[in-house]
Amino acid sequence: MARRSRLSRNRNTAPAQVPASPFIKRTLPFFDVLDEAQLEKLEAQVDWIIQEVGIAFRDDPESIRLWKAEGAKVDGDIVRAPADWIRSLCAKAPREFTQLARNPERSVVIGGTNQVFAPIYGAPFVRDLKGGRRYGDMDAFRDLVRLTYLHPNLHHGGFVTCEPCDVPVSKRHLDMLFAHMTLSDKPHLGAITEMSRAQDSVDMAEIVFGEDVMEDHCVIMGNVNTNSPLLVDKVVTEAARVYSSRGQGMVVVPFILSGAMGPVSTAASVAQAMAEAMMVCAYIQLLRPGAPFVLGNFLSSMSLKSGAPTFGMPEPVMSNYAIGQLARRAGLPLRCGGSLTASKIEDAQAAYESADSMHSTMLAGANYVLHAAGWLEGGLCTGFEKLIMDADRLGSYQKVLGDGLNVSDNAMARDAYGEVGPGGHFLGCGHTMQNYQTAFYEPALSDSENVESWEDGGSLDMRTRAHARWTQMLADYKEPPMDPAVREELLAFVAKRKEELPDAWY
Repeated sequence: MARRSRLSRNRNTAPAQVPASPFIKRTLPFFDVLDEAQLEKLEAQVDWIIQEVGIAFRDDPESIRLWKAEGAKVDGDIVRAPADWIRSLCAKAPREFTQLARNPERSVVIGGTNQVFAPIYGAPFVRDLKGGRRYGDMDAFRDLVRLTYLHPNLHHGGFVTCEPCDVPVSKRHLDMLFAHMTLSDKPHLGAITEMSRAQDSVDMAEIVFGEDVMEDHCVIMGNVNTNSPLLVDKVVTEAARVYSSRGQGMVVVPFILSGAMGPVSTAASVAQAMAEAMMVCAYIQLLRPGAPFVLGNFLSSMSLKSGAPTFGMPEPVMSNYAIGQLARRAGLPLRCGGSLTASKIEDAQAAYESADSMHSTMLAGANYVLHAAGWLEGGLCTGFEKLIMDADRLGSYQKVLGDGLNVSDNAMARDAYGEVGPGGHFLGCGHTMQNYQTAFYEPALSDSENVESWEDGGSLDMRTRAHARWTQMLADYKEPPMDPAVREELLAFVAKRKEELPDAWY
């Protein structure tokens, strides 16, 4: 029997201490750096890879059978297809779609001129100022879910905010999903590493939202990487069969270190990323036309001396701009990386690299930004202070993107000029008093006072201020309300699946 809708039973608003955090409705124009000739040359390269080079769909005979049945040229596991056919399939994916949240006020629209910020994904380690660097565990994971929920500048929960390494790999996705679904009411991703884990994610989402709601709405997404260069493995195709066949979203991200998983050329790597992602998008549209899809880009330069990835460098910055234009021409929502750095702590290197990386992500028009906050060590470590520092800066991006330059009659302040004469000041005039609370963005962590005030307050640097802020946030945290029957059903599902699954640590 079809499960009834749960959406109407979860219209509770968030606790008072959590401000509303809608996605950004962008008003700032996109930063388009490529001219028509450059775009056409890149698109010709994409088409050449799709038609002549091909993409391997490996270790999944079901995906090969589907490609053959639809008329693609298949040689072993290499799939080649007419580029115009692949582009026509990609055109079936929606240019924008809504991912529903448990609290409908927190639902996000992905695509178009909208931008959504989510935290770091996938780090096995965590770090904070007092506890130092250590393996992630469920306690740290739950705290990171809580902090993401509490922060108004993060619109989406992501999923693997850190790896809880104290729980068996075979079972940890269940605890992680339960945490996202109960400790937060923001939208989030699901598991993808094994087909049954993807199925568990969809099944648990159905408990929360109901089968009828899931039939017509995206309520959960899977985020996968192609195995660059030019390889799509069964993790991707099996996850797509679980999520996309149910009409749920898929974020597909070629992870290319130029010089290793792609040519030592930004242009060639960008074209390769487009070809890999578009082939998966086409596969998904064969599974279910109109299934939500987000085209991802994670292109990084690398040190050709050591092989280590580098972040915030000019080449990946340019790749963000280029793939932003290409994705819009293809009519596909875009995902890019966010506040990326190779630094080990929240230092000057982290600030510079994260700012350059995030700024290009913002201007390029990325619709869904994973790793917008918390990233350290090239993605190996989630920093608690870094999460709060990055999220604090996201507020300034929201103002630039969403507000733009206000030229209303109030903003022109003609009445203020009538009140303040030449050589006077505007500090106490009526216009200032009416608008001072909202006139400027004030980052919560920055200290702009004079040095004497700073010294009187203990000469605290930003890491120390960030540590104090996130610990206070957790102290003030209140769990968002949830229907007790839904919670019990989730708990029963998790318990049953844990009984069925043996412990496995790989």
